[in-house]
Amino acid sequence: MVLFRFIVFFLLLSAGVSFAFYIGTGQQRFRAYGIRLLKWAVMAGLGFFGVLVLERLL
Repeated sequence: MVLFRFIVFFLLLSAGVSFAFYIGTGQQRFRAYGIRLLKWAVMAGLGFFGVLVLERLL
């Protein structure tokens, strides 16, 4: 469970840093990295909550 939390936190932090770089530099590649990382963070979060629901049911 701690590993899932760490992964989600790291992905969200990385996406935030990428968006900050995009704002600072204006380069589109940082925006693309941020969006990609945000998508993975959402998927990891859904997986985390899915595991919590399955633990609760079983």
